[in-house]
Amino acid sequence: MEPSIEVIGLRKRFGSTQALDGLTFAVRPGQITGFVGPNGAGKSTTMRVILGLDAVDEGTALVTGRPYRSLHRPLTHLGSLLDAAALQPSRTGRNHLLWLAHSQGLGVRRVDEVIEQAGLQTAARRRAGGYSLGMRQRLGLAAAMLGDPPVLMLDEPFNGLDPEGIVWMRGLLRSLAGQGRGVLVSSHLMSELQDTATHLVVIGRGRLVADTSVAELIGEASGGRVTVRTAARSEATAVLAGAGATVSSSDAGTLTVSGLAAEAIVAVLTRNSVPFAEVSAHRASLEEAYMELTRDSVEFVAAATQESAS
Repeated sequence: MEPSIEVIGLRKRFGSTQALDGLTFAVRPGQITGFVGPNGAGKSTTMRVILGLDAVDEGTALVTGRPYRSLHRPLTHLGSLLDAAALQPSRTGRNHLLWLAHSQGLGVRRVDEVIEQAGLQTAARRRAGGYSLGMRQRLGLAAAMLGDPPVLMLDEPFNGLDPEGIVWMRGLLRSLAGQGRGVLVSSHLMSELQDTATHLVVIGRGRLVADTSVAELIGEASGGRVTVRTAARSEATAVLAGAGATVSSSDAGTLTVSGLAAEAIVAVLTRNSVPFAEVSAHRASLEEAYMELTRDSVEFVAAATQESAS
């Protein structure tokens, strides 16, 4: 199946700064792909290149197999939200959508459909300049969905949303992917991506760091570690080490064990009559996995910033 978005060997330099350095990845239909990296990693530049807003020195960016600039009625191919503040503040939300619809040959009926889909019915006839950030996010998402596109690209869509709005956004993104659309979501909120994305593209210093499923990334970061809570720390350490495990102590009543699965640990402790209160496999968060992957990139950016300041 043809990728929804495909970037191939993107290179882009701004003066002495290499913003993109051979970046290659794809967004697949039916998937929510999280797009993450430290500040300055090249995420915004990549999205601007996909939309034809920035030219690259080398490489290609395609939307359903074609450059964005070559698409007729582009909002029917790719809907994007890069900046929720990119609107004329004196226009009402509905009029903002109407002029976009007119530019794509779309009718009033479609405008009213996306207003309802984005939950903007009560605010649609108010001036958009008075919207909160959360309402602007909803308006931007309505604009992205206006052409009923098979591909969506959203930058920080959770920003400014209240808890109810975040739950709504998660459900909407899952629904859009469930309809077979490819969805690319850039976000710094790892907890939201962990609950929403199925795939993850991690970049640093303009290069690809990881291109994998969220489940695989978390599994690798978890490292097969198991937490054991016991009042008999010395006895537990001895019998588990004797069974081939590596054991370390994090506090008086907690052991971190690697080299044995949780089920095997329970069996060893029970067989040796060592009491325990809890045996649980450690599951890393997406944030932990991300921090581990991007540590070098973050340190590089920090060092470069210090050097430029000196």
